[in-house]
Amino acid sequence: MPEGDAVHRAARRLQVLVGEELEVETPHPRAAVTQLAPVLDGRRLEAVDAIGKNLLLRFDGGIVVRSHLRMKGRWRVLPRHAEIFGTPWLVLRGRDHVGVLSGGGVLQLDRGVARRVGPDILAEPPDFEAMLRNLRAADQSREVGDALLDQRLVAGIGNVWKVESLWAARVSPWNGLADVSDDGLRRVLEEANRLMRNRLAGTQERANVYRRKGRPCPRCGTAIRSWPQGEAARMAYWCTECQRGEEPPAK
Repeated sequence: MPEGDAVHRAARRLQVLVGEELEVETPHPRAAVTQLAPVLDGRRLEAVDAIGKNLLLRFDGGIVVRSHLRMKGRWRVLPRHAEIFGTPWLVLRGRDHVGVLSGGGVLQLDRGVARRVGPDILAEPPDFEAMLRNLRAADQSREVGDALLDQRLVAGIGNVWKVESLWAARVSPWNGLADVSDDGLRRVLEEANRLMRNRLAGTQERANVYRRKGRPCPRCGTAIRSWPQGEAARMAYWCTECQRGEEPPAK
Protein backbone atom coordinates (compact mmCIF):
# COMPACT_ATOMS: atom_id res chain seq x y z
CA MET A 1 0.00 0.00 0.00
CA PRO A 2 1.38 3.47 -0.85
CA GLU A 3 2.32 5.29 2.34
CA GLY A 4 2.59 8.94 3.23
CA ASP A 5 5.92 9.47 1.49
CA ALA A 6 4.48 8.17 -1.82
CA VAL A 7 1.56 10.59 -1.55
CA HIS A 8 3.89 13.49 -0.83
CA ARG A 9 5.97 12.57 -3.89
CA ALA A 10 2.81 12.54 -6.01
CA ALA A 11 1.83 15.96 -4.67
CA ARG A 12 5.26 17.31 -5.64
CA ARG A 13 4.98 15.95 -9.17
CA LEU A 14 1.49 17.41 -9.64
CA GLN A 15 2.67 20.93 -8.80
CA VAL A 16 3.38 21.48 -12.51
CA LEU A 17 -0.40 21.65 -13.06
CA VAL A 18 -1.11 24.19 -10.31
CA GLY A 19 -2.40 27.49 -11.65
CA GLU A 20 -3.71 26.01 -14.90
CA GLU A 21 -7.24 25.47 -16.16
CA LEU A 22 -7.46 21.73 -16.75
CA GLU A 23 -9.25 19.42 -19.10
CA VAL A 24 -10.62 16.66 -16.89
CA GLU A 25 -11.70 13.13 -17.76
CA THR A 26 -12.73 10.10 -15.69
CA PRO A 27 -12.37 7.21 -18.18
CA HIS A 28 -12.81 4.36 -15.71
CA PRO A 29 -16.50 3.42 -15.21
CA ARG A 30 -16.15 3.36 -11.43
CA ALA A 31 -14.70 6.86 -11.51
CA ALA A 32 -17.21 8.13 -14.05
CA VAL A 33 -20.09 7.51 -11.64
CA THR A 34 -18.63 10.13 -9.30
CA GLN A 35 -19.56 12.79 -11.90
CA LEU A 36 -16.35 14.64 -11.10
CA ALA A 37 -15.39 15.38 -14.70
CA PRO A 38 -18.34 17.74 -15.41
CA VAL A 39 -17.68 19.54 -12.12
CA LEU A 40 -13.92 19.95 -12.60
CA ASP A 41 -13.47 20.35 -16.35
CA GLY A 42 -12.21 23.84 -17.19
CA ARG A 43 -11.54 24.79 -13.58
CA ARG A 44 -8.22 26.12 -12.33
CA LEU A 45 -6.22 23.84 -10.04
CA GLU A 46 -5.21 26.11 -7.17
CA ALA A 47 -3.20 23.73 -4.96
CA VAL A 48 -2.21 20.12 -4.40
CA ASP A 49 -1.58 19.06 -0.81
CA ALA A 50 -0.65 15.78 0.85
CA ILE A 51 -2.06 15.08 4.30
CA GLY A 52 -1.06 11.67 5.59
CA LYS A 53 -2.21 9.18 2.96
CA ASN A 54 -4.68 11.66 1.42
CA LEU A 55 -3.94 13.81 -1.60
CA LEU A 56 -6.13 16.92 -1.88
CA LEU A 57 -6.70 18.68 -5.20
CA ARG A 58 -8.02 22.19 -4.58
CA PHE A 59 -9.86 23.82 -7.50
CA ASP A 60 -11.28 27.30 -7.87
CA GLY A 61 -14.74 27.76 -6.47
CA GLY A 62 -13.76 26.01 -3.23
CA ILE A 63 -13.99 22.51 -4.72
CA VAL A 64 -11.66 19.96 -3.11
CA VAL A 65 -11.15 16.43 -4.44
CA ARG A 66 -9.66 13.74 -2.21
CA SER A 67 -7.58 10.92 -3.63
CA HIS A 68 -6.54 7.93 -1.49
CA LEU A 69 -4.47 5.33 -3.31
CA ARG A 70 -5.46 2.30 -1.20
CA MET A 71 -3.46 -0.76 -2.23
CA LYS A 72 -2.70 -0.20 -5.92
CA GLY A 73 -3.33 3.41 -6.81
CA ARG A 74 -0.68 5.46 -8.56
CA TRP A 75 -0.29 9.06 -9.73
CA ARG A 76 1.91 9.83 -12.76
CA VAL A 77 2.77 13.08 -14.51
CA LEU A 78 3.47 12.80 -18.26
CA PRO A 79 3.97 15.17 -21.19
CA ARG A 80 0.61 16.47 -22.38
CA HIS A 81 0.44 14.36 -25.54
CA ALA A 82 1.99 11.18 -24.11
CA GLU A 83 0.11 7.96 -24.78
CA ILE A 84 -1.86 6.82 -21.73
CA PHE A 85 -2.22 3.09 -21.37
CA GLY A 86 -5.02 1.29 -19.56
CA THR A 87 -8.16 2.92 -18.23
CA PRO A 88 -7.21 5.61 -15.70
CA TRP A 89 -9.55 6.87 -13.03
CA LEU A 90 -8.71 10.53 -13.47
CA VAL A 91 -6.91 12.50 -16.19
CA LEU A 92 -5.92 16.12 -15.54
CA ARG A 93 -4.63 17.66 -18.77
CA GLY A 94 -2.82 20.98 -18.58
CA ARG A 95 -0.88 23.09 -21.06
CA ASP A 96 2.31 20.99 -21.05
CA HIS A 97 1.64 18.08 -18.71
CA VAL A 98 -1.04 15.57 -17.83
CA GLY A 99 -1.65 14.06 -14.40
CA VAL A 100 -2.95 10.49 -14.48
CA LEU A 101 -4.46 8.52 -11.60
CA SER A 102 -4.50 4.77 -12.17
CA GLY A 103 -5.54 1.94 -9.90
CA GLY A 104 -8.48 3.68 -8.33
CA GLY A 105 -8.76 3.68 -4.59
CA VAL A 106 -10.80 6.60 -3.26
CA LEU A 107 -11.67 9.52 -5.51
CA GLN A 108 -14.36 11.86 -4.24
CA LEU A 109 -15.26 15.39 -3.32
CA ASP A 110 -13.73 15.96 0.09
CA ARG A 111 -16.29 16.25 2.87
CA GLY A 112 -13.90 16.95 5.69
CA VAL A 113 -12.24 13.53 5.91
CA ALA A 114 -8.78 15.08 5.72
CA ARG A 115 -9.61 17.34 8.67
CA ARG A 116 -10.36 14.29 10.80
CA VAL A 117 -6.99 12.61 10.37
CA GLY A 118 -4.18 13.06 12.85
CA PRO A 119 -1.08 15.22 12.43
CA ASP A 120 0.92 14.37 9.32
CA ILE A 121 4.17 12.56 10.11
CA LEU A 122 5.75 14.43 7.16
CA ALA A 123 4.49 17.89 8.08
CA GLU A 124 7.10 20.65 8.17
CA PRO A 125 7.73 20.73 11.05
CA PRO A 126 6.07 17.56 12.38
CA ASP A 127 3.92 18.14 15.46
CA PHE A 128 5.24 15.32 17.63
CA GLU A 129 3.53 16.73 20.73
CA ALA A 130 0.09 16.53 19.10
CA MET A 131 0.83 12.98 17.91
CA LEU A 132 1.89 12.01 21.42
CA ARG A 133 -1.26 13.53 22.90
CA ASN A 134 -3.38 11.54 20.45
CA LEU A 135 -1.59 8.30 21.29
CA ARG A 136 -2.03 8.94 25.01
CA ALA A 137 -5.72 9.73 24.54
CA ALA A 138 -6.24 6.32 22.90
CA ASP A 139 -6.91 3.07 24.75
CA GLN A 140 -3.60 2.48 26.53
CA SER A 141 -3.97 -1.29 26.31
CA ARG A 142 -3.81 -1.02 22.51
CA GLU A 143 -0.66 -2.45 20.95
CA VAL A 144 1.67 0.31 19.81
CA GLY A 145 2.18 -1.29 16.39
CA ASP A 146 -1.56 -1.26 15.78
CA ALA A 147 -1.98 2.30 17.08
CA LEU A 148 0.66 3.68 14.70
CA LEU A 149 -1.49 2.63 11.73
CA ASP A 150 -4.55 4.50 13.04
CA GLN A 151 -4.69 7.53 10.74
CA ARG A 152 -6.86 9.38 13.27
CA LEU A 153 -3.91 9.40 15.68
CA VAL A 154 -0.95 9.90 13.32
CA ALA A 155 -1.39 10.37 9.57
CA GLY A 156 0.88 8.87 6.95
CA ILE A 157 2.53 5.87 8.60
CA GLY A 158 1.86 2.56 6.88
CA ASN A 159 2.97 -0.96 7.63
CA VAL A 160 6.47 -0.67 6.18
CA TRP A 161 7.45 2.38 8.18
CA LYS A 162 5.61 1.11 11.25
CA VAL A 163 7.82 -1.95 11.55
CA GLU A 164 11.00 -0.16 10.51
CA SER A 165 10.55 2.75 12.93
CA LEU A 166 9.73 0.41 15.82
CA TRP A 167 12.87 -1.61 15.07
CA ALA A 168 15.00 1.54 14.86
CA ALA A 169 13.62 2.72 18.22
CA ARG A 170 13.98 -0.78 19.79
CA VAL A 171 10.28 -0.97 20.74
CA SER A 172 8.24 -4.16 20.40
CA PRO A 173 5.14 -3.73 18.21
CA TRP A 174 3.27 -5.84 20.76
CA ASN A 175 3.80 -3.57 23.74
CA GLY A 176 0.70 -1.80 24.95
CA LEU A 177 0.82 1.99 24.70
CA ALA A 178 0.87 2.10 28.51
CA ASP A 179 4.10 0.08 28.49
CA VAL A 180 5.95 2.54 26.24
CA SER A 181 7.26 5.75 27.80
CA ASP A 182 6.64 9.15 26.26
CA ASP A 183 10.31 9.23 25.28
CA GLY A 184 9.94 5.81 23.67
CA LEU A 185 6.91 6.88 21.63
CA ARG A 186 8.67 10.07 20.58
CA ARG A 187 11.68 8.05 19.40
CA VAL A 188 9.39 5.88 17.28
CA LEU A 189 7.72 8.94 15.74
CA GLU A 190 11.05 10.63 15.11
CA GLU A 191 12.41 7.51 13.42
CA ALA A 192 9.29 7.25 11.23
CA ASN A 193 9.73 10.88 10.22
CA ARG A 194 13.45 10.39 9.50
CA LEU A 195 12.98 7.22 7.44
CA MET A 196 10.08 8.59 5.43
CA ARG A 197 11.76 11.94 4.82
CA ASN A 198 14.88 10.15 3.58
CA ARG A 199 12.73 8.15 1.19
CA LEU A 200 10.99 11.33 0.05
CA ALA A 201 14.42 12.81 -0.68
CA GLY A 202 15.29 9.83 -2.86
CA THR A 203 17.44 7.86 -0.41
CA GLN A 204 16.82 4.14 -0.73
CA GLU A 205 16.40 2.92 2.84
CA ARG A 206 17.29 -0.75 3.24
CA ALA A 207 14.62 -2.84 4.94
CA ASN A 208 15.93 -4.07 8.27
CA VAL A 209 12.94 -6.17 9.31
CA TYR A 210 10.09 -5.69 6.82
CA ARG A 211 9.47 -8.94 4.93
CA ARG A 212 12.62 -10.44 6.42
CA LYS A 213 11.06 -13.25 8.44
CA GLY A 214 13.66 -15.83 9.43
CA ARG A 215 16.59 -13.69 8.31
CA PRO A 216 19.14 -12.39 10.82
CA CYS A 217 18.54 -9.03 12.45
CA PRO A 218 21.12 -6.58 11.02
CA ARG A 219 21.85 -5.36 14.55
CA CYS A 220 22.17 -8.55 16.62
CA GLY A 221 21.75 -11.54 14.31
CA THR A 222 18.57 -12.91 15.93
CA ALA A 223 16.06 -14.33 13.45
CA ILE A 224 13.30 -11.86 12.53
CA ARG A 225 9.78 -12.97 13.44
CA SER A 226 6.45 -12.04 11.87
CA TRP A 227 2.83 -12.25 12.98
CA PRO A 228 -0.43 -10.56 11.88
CA GLN A 229 -1.48 -7.65 14.08
CA GLY A 230 -4.71 -5.76 14.64
CA GLU A 231 -8.17 -6.17 13.16
CA ALA A 232 -6.79 -5.70 9.65
CA ALA A 233 -4.18 -8.43 10.32
CA ARG A 234 -1.33 -6.33 8.92
CA MET A 235 1.90 -8.28 9.28
CA ALA A 236 4.28 -7.14 12.02
CA TYR A 237 7.99 -7.94 11.78
CA TRP A 238 10.34 -7.59 14.74
CA CYS A 239 13.49 -8.82 16.46
CA THR A 240 12.79 -10.56 19.77
CA GLU A 241 16.23 -9.57 21.09
CA CYS A 242 16.48 -5.93 20.00
CA GLN A 243 12.79 -5.25 20.64
CA ARG A 244 12.23 -7.10 23.88
CA GLY A 245 8.76 -6.72 25.33
CA GLU A 246 5.35 -8.23 24.84
CA GLU A 247 4.89 -11.06 22.39
CA PRO A 248 1.92 -11.69 20.03
CA PRO A 249 -1.05 -13.60 21.41
CA ALA A 250 -0.95 -17.36 20.85
CA LYS A 251 -3.23 -18.88 18.21
